[in-house]
Amino acid sequence: MLDAQFKAMLDAAKQAAQPSLESLPVDMGRAIYRSLRTDGDVTYHGQVRDLQVAGAAGPIGARLYTPKDAPASGPGLIFYHGGGFVIGDLESHDGLCRQLAEASGVRVLAVDYRLAPEAKFPAGHEDAVSAANWAFEHAAEIGFDTAHVAVGGDSAGGNLAASTAITLRDQGRYKLAFQLLLYPVVQFTGETESMRKLSEGYFLTKKGMDWFTACLFGDGDKAHPQASVLLHPSLEGLPPALVVTAGFDPLKDEGRAYAEKLTVAGVTVEHREYARFIHGFYNMAGISPAVAPVVQETAAALKAALA
Repeated sequence: MLDAQFKAMLDAAKQAAQPSLESLPVDMGRAIYRSLRTDGDVTYHGQVRDLQVAGAAGPIGARLYTPKDAPASGPGLIFYHGGGFVIGDLESHDGLCRQLAEASGVRVLAVDYRLAPEAKFPAGHEDAVSAANWAFEHAAEIGFDTAHVAVGGDSAGGNLAASTAITLRDQGRYKLAFQLLLYPVVQFTGETESMRKLSEGYFLTKKGMDWFTACLFGDGDKAHPQASVLLHPSLEGLPPALVVTAGFDPLKDEGRAYAEKLTVAGVTVEHREYARFIHGFYNMAGISPAVAPVVQETAAALKAALA
């Protein structure tokens, strides 16, 4: 069954006939998403510092979360926010990054990559890789131990994390220790059973995904393996991964499929599915009290993976 609080939220949104993101101007959609802030009360005792990192076409924004009592050099997570590659930013995921840093003791570097439709594929993916390389190159400056660095993200950010892990493997300069893939989108060409069954009424919709995809690619190649990582011909040699899916998420089948394909390729994978949740739940601890324990579980997995 769907979590009662999420059901109440979705029912209220339907009753209010709220406009869908794809029906709004992009700037308005971004502003609404940024203002939602449904992560509830966030306790964080560490430091937060805004900085700039190297993007593929010039400097881009980033935010470093350093937990209280963190050692001078310790494990680090390079985090890419979700939002369909179109919306989302450092502010929309500030609460989640604080929670992950607080609960895990791991430094988090959130990356403000370029968004579509202004910057279509592969701009955001190239920014993600550039930022990851920057993090390794400036590890001493930001307190990252290069032997214990992970990439992670939610939804579109999970896609960027998975894609970056593949690219860094191929570049051979730096070795990641872990992938944290939270309900990732991993393909843009096929239609899964979960996308058909959960196409509307559960926060993320098929129409919304089609709009995000059109913004991201325009007339470009949606099957390109840098974006549709589920179609990548070689997943061998990638770092261990935690793949999280949600029971009422249209993306759950492709997330499962990616976890299975990683496993077949010899990658150590743990797949966790939260059956009562919807897409985007990591940012919704203020709506359902059932989310906070899951964030804690995820942070514990991150901590253990980077120990």
